[in-house]
Formats: sequence, structure tokens, C-alpha cells
Amino acid sequence: RRSGQYTMNHDHSKKTPEGASFDRSGSQDSLDELSMDDYWKELENIHETRGNNHEEPVALVVKEPDEGELEEEWLKEAGLSNLFGESSGDSLESMVFLSTLTRTQKAAVEKRIETVTQTMRKKNKQHQIPDVRDIFKLQNDSKGKVCDGSEPSTVTTSENKYEIQDGTKGNFSLGTGERKSPLEDKPFLDTDINLEISFSEQAANFKDSSAGNMCKGAGGDTLLPNFRLLKDKTGTTKIGDLAPQDMKKVYSLALIELTALYDILGTEFKQQKAVKIKTKDSGLFGVPLSILLEQDQKKVPGTKIPLIFRKLIAQIEAATLETEGLLRIPGVATRIKSLCQELEAKFYEGTFNWENVKQHDAASLLKLFIRELPQPLLTVEYLKAFQDVQNLPTRKQQLQALNLLVLLLPEANRDTLKVLLEFLQRVIDHRDKNKMTLKNVAMVMAPNLFTFHGFGSKTIEQSEFVMAAGTANIMRLMIQYQKLLWTIPKFIVNQVRKQNTESQKKEKKDKAMKKLLKKMAYDREKHEKQEKTPNDADVPQGVIRVQAPHLSKVSMAIQLTEELKAGDIVARFLSQKSGNVQTLKKEEVFLYEIGGNIGERCLDNDTYMKDLYQLNPNAEWVIKSKQS
Repeated sequence: RRSGQYTMNHDHSKKTPEGASFDRSGSQDSLDELSMDDYWKELENIHETRGNNHEEPVALVVKEPDEGELEEEWLKEAGLSNLFGESSGDSLESMVFLSTLTRTQKAAVEKRIETVTQTMRKKNKQHQIPDVRDIFKLQNDSKGKVCDGSEPSTVTTSENKYEIQDGTKGNFSLGTGERKSPLEDKPFLDTDINLEISFSEQAANFKDSSAGNMCKGAGGDTLLPNFRLLKDKTGTTKIGDLAPQDMKKVYSLALIELTALYDILGTEFKQQKAVKIKTKDSGLFGVPLSILLEQDQKKVPGTKIPLIFRKLIAQIEAATLETEGLLRIPGVATRIKSLCQELEAKFYEGTFNWENVKQHDAASLLKLFIRELPQPLLTVEYLKAFQDVQNLPTRKQQLQALNLLVLLLPEANRDTLKVLLEFLQRVIDHRDKNKMTLKNVAMVMAPNLFTFHGFGSKTIEQSEFVMAAGTANIMRLMIQYQKLLWTIPKFIVNQVRKQNTESQKKEKKDKAMKKLLKKMAYDREKHEKQEKTPNDADVPQGVIRVQAPHLSKVSMAIQLTEELKAGDIVARFLSQKSGNVQTLKKEEVFLYEIGGNIGERCLDNDTYMKDLYQLNPNAEWVIKSKQS
């Protein structure tokens, strides 16, 4: 198993020549044979812990789908189920949605609709089955023009970028953006992460170009590049900054985008489907995250992370993160088992004595908690897609895929994963003392996140070896680039803005029609009063009104300048002494963009307000704390 026959990278076809040693460069971040020892030792510890547990967990059966079933499920997840089946008549909303997609995203949708259509025809289902060409052709017909009759997006290839010209009058676009980027004069570096152009469009462009040597994930390159996010004047959007109704749209778009990216890179994207199994409906270990959080929210309203998970991390940190071999050295298996039983009985009662828990025991319990979840933390649906990230050709594409996968995780899984990765980074920050480098921590944690007991199948040693190296690499990427992974790409936010704009146009048309019918039915005079639009009154051009209804009765008129940022407005507001303002700290309060072409968006302090105002002139601007 540890013969060194296979190299520790993603190109598994290349064998190491006889007698050749692994790359033992001095880098903290390179993988070599020695560091793999940690992986296998961790697996042995896991098996030993299981050996002590007489209640063998029920294997989770992953259902083999029928032909076309996966694609049908995929279309439902993407919010496009009304393009087929009994509800296929009501597809105007889907037409609006499809009109905002890029060329590569449309191709991914077409491919799935084609499969579903063929399957339905074979089964001779009595549904209206539209031809896939008709669905996309509708958008180009006069009938199918989106809402205001504007042409749908078309993709044109320029030398280096995919530009998407949409016919809407808004200042945003779905591709590169016609508006100038603050960093446009600087050439793109291989380590720059561009969030303005769809990842799948970038991959298609990259594939077509001769620049195929960017930050390879395969080959001998095991160093992690120092990727940087290009700064965007309209502000970086993080997970948690958008309203739930917009996050639903983000989910659908991320699913389509990830599928398109995998299609272009020749990696099969298949969501796994778990058959429901009976799980515990109370307790701590082996309980679904959703049920745990329901229990915990009765104790601590609004908590988003299981209390036991937070407590175990706090217990590890209480000792010191400088302990050598932290996370690698296991607690004693029999003691872990009895602590587990005691925690189950006493944790919620508050009678458990934490002084009995040694640091290595707490670390073992934390890993046990992750492993014992009835469904993996990375979910049954996407665990394989996370594993397949290792097959993507470049580091940047691996990172882009991980970014989209994080967006696809359920909120509870994503929040728990975030807390875990932040904790792991804090452990690595003390590597000089605890000897736990990025690669060591990744090696130890990968088996806990990726070898899920529910799937139960034993893989042959060679593929297990390949899998070990691959999943450890993915673990490294997730820890190293966690801040990037919790960012919502600008091209997806712009697609959400466009969907909202198109839906509003449709609503306005519907309202206008209703109004017209009312006028015909009733006396005209009663309905001649025009609704006064908010913010039009008293606010001159180039000035925005900022309100803080929860904090102050005073609203502020702010003159927009080229350099004015969201943080400046918050600081100006906090300098007032009215209302509840003096009790607030700067880091608790944010400026929000509300309405117009977005539901609600929390702005980062470096957002240039004039640029954002041009992107969403109909928004209202509200200062509030994240809780209110």
C-alpha cells in the first residue's frame, strides 16, 4: 500500500520509475510518501474505533437511477421541471430563467432536456414533450422575446474573453461586463480568480486557446499557488449576504454552471441519490444535522452550528493549539466510546464533566462526530462530485468547482463545514509548535470527510491509494482557499439581477393590464391618482438617501462621488449620536442594498457606491446590523 508505486498527484497513469523517490522538496505544501502515512494511520484508527462500536451503522444505499431519471431530477433541482411533464404549459418563468444563461450553461441544460425527452418518448408517457430545440428557439421568436421584447443573451468570442451582450438596458452583463473593471489595465495573471466571466465559459475559452499550461493540477506540481480574487468595485458578495429568495436562484445557477464546467472538462457529473434509511431522531452522534439543529435551537435560538460541534472545538482550543500531533494522535478507543455514551446521556442536561476530556480525546470525538453523521457532511448528492474535483485539469478549475459545490451544500452542512475549516486553519497557524502543516492536517482529515461508512463498498488497494492522494489534495484546497470558496461569483449575482429585472417587467405588465381592466369597469376618477415612487421625491440626481429604521429616526442624504465607499457611509452614520447608534460597534453594522434588481445584499465596506448605484439605481439603501 505504501510502496511508492504511484505518484502523489492527479495524473495516476504515470508510474514512478523503479527506485525513484518521491519529490521531497522542502515545501510545507508538497505531498510525498511520508505524509501519506498519516492518512493510512488515520484509517486504521477509524477502523479500530468502529471495531469497538458494536452498533454497526446502517449502510446507506445509493440508488442506481433508471435511464433519464438523473437528468429529470437534475432539471427539478435546477428549477426547470416545468419544461417537461404535466406542468410544461406554465414555462414563462423558465423562459426568463433560460434567457439569462450563458452559452455553455444553455448547452448543459439542452443536453439534459434531450435525454429526458428521449426517455419519455421511449416510455410513451402521456405528457406534452417539447422538442429541446423549440424550448431555446422560443426565446428568439417574437412570441418568446423576454418580457420587454429584448433579445436574449448571445455569446461572442473575442480574443481572450467571452462577452455576453444582453439587450437589457441595465448596466450589468452576465459575462465580462461592458463596464470597466477597476483592475482592467492590469493583465490577468494565472493566479487571478476572475469572478465576472462564467467559469465554464472560461474553460471553453481556455480549451480553445493555446494557453494550456496554467497552474496545472496534474503533473508534478503539488505546490499551491497564491490565488487572489480580483477586486470588484461593486463589492464582493459572500455567502450569507443575499436574501433567501435570491439564494434559491444562486443554487439553481450554481448547479447548471457546475454541470456545464464538468461537461466542458470531460468529467461526468452525477448527483448520487440516497435511499432513505431510518435514523436516530435524538441524541448527539449519528443524528442528522437538521434534527440536531432543531434540538439545539430550542436551547439556543438562532444557532446554526450543532452545539456539541462548537463545544468540542472550544474544548480542543482551551488547552492550546501548540500540542504536538494535534488531530493526528488519537485518543484511546475504549475511552472515546465511554465518553460518547456519557455525552449522549448528560450533554443536554449540562451535567457532563468536561474536565475528564483530554485534548486528544476531544479531537477524536470531533472526527467521530463528522464520520457518524447518517449522511456525509459533503452530502450524498455531492460527495462524488467533490471527489471528482481531483480529475479536473488545472488548480484554478478545481478551485472554481469547489466554489460552486460549496454553494450547492445545504445551509446547515455549509455552515458546519465553514466552522471546521476555520478551526483547521487555526491549528495550521501553530504548525511551528504542533508540527501539523497543511498537508498533515489534510491527510488526517480527508478520511473523516471522504471515506463515508454508508457507501460500504471496499475498493481495491490501487484505487484506494489514488483516492487517498486525491481526496487529501481536495482537503488541502478547501483549507487553503476557504475564503475564496465562500464567495458568490459576480457572474452568478448578475444573472440573479437580470432574472429579477425580467420578472419585475412581467409583473409591471400584469399590473398595468389589471389596472386597465379596472379602469374600464369603474369610474375613471377614482383611479387617476398615480402612485408616487419612493425616493423620487426630494432626492436630486447623484444623491442617495440612506436610512436606518432599526437604529435611528434620522435618514441621511449622501452625495455620491467616485471614491465614496460603503464603509465611509457606515462610519458617517456611526459618528451621529442619535438613537441606539452609540451602543453599536463598527463591525456589527453594514450597509444593505435592498430592492431594485436584487432582493437584499449586505455590502462589503470596500464597495464603491457610485458604481453600484449605476448597477442598481432603483435600490433603497439601509444601514442595519446582521441580526435585525
